[in-house]
Amino acid sequence: MVSRLRDALYRAITTTRGDSLAVIRLPKELARDLNMTLGMPLASRDELAKRTRAGERLNELRAAGAPARRASAAAAPVFLYFEKDRNVRELGRIEELLGAKGIAWTRLDITGDEATLAFVTVKAKCEADDLPVVFVADAPVGTYEALVRADVSGELARLVHPS
Repeated sequence: MVSRLRDALYRAITTTRGDSLAVIRLPKELARDLNMTLGMPLASRDELAKRTRAGERLNELRAAGAPARRASAAAAPVFLYFEKDRNVRELGRIEELLGAKGIAWTRLDITGDEATLAFVTVKAKCEADDLPVVFVADAPVGTYEALVRADVSGELARLVHPS
């Protein structure tokens, strides 16, 4: 019932019928723009059926269950050392990668902390300009590029989830 209504409203705002009159055309344009802004809740029957099938398939996949992840209690802590205003874009990319892998991390802002900065740069064999740097427990992984290499090689997973 609701899908029929959504289809009927979609056809009403997308038809060219009456568009020669500004009184009809302008509200339809407004409705189309609003529909696009809200993520297309009004759509054709075919599109709505496709969305329903996709939702059902997603529920089937969820019910089948993904392989169980290792308990986060067994995971090694991941630390992300950074300085407040340095390489913010790279910091975001690192966090995006860790988030996509389902790895929990702790952000540690070392701005003004010379002792920690010295520890990080010596242990990770990098310069202060190379921050942010990722560590798994006390093992340095490195910058974003090194993190990607570790992820691709499987080393990141081995470091975070030691057997």
